[in-house]
Amino acid sequence: MGLPAGHVTDVPGLSRTAQLKALGNGVVPQQAVHALRALLHTTGTDEHASAA
Repeated sequence: MGLPAGHVTDVPGLSRTAQLKALGNGVVPQQAVHALRALLHTTGTDEHASAA
């Protein structure tokens, strides 16, 4: 999902329930990057818009 292996699961003593709670409703990094790029493109502030 874009996170390094063991990002949450290698924490000693952290139960499965605690691991899921630590992850919360987080967005995987690739989805966040895509959303920000789409927003920048829509507003005309992406790097390609300034070159045009």
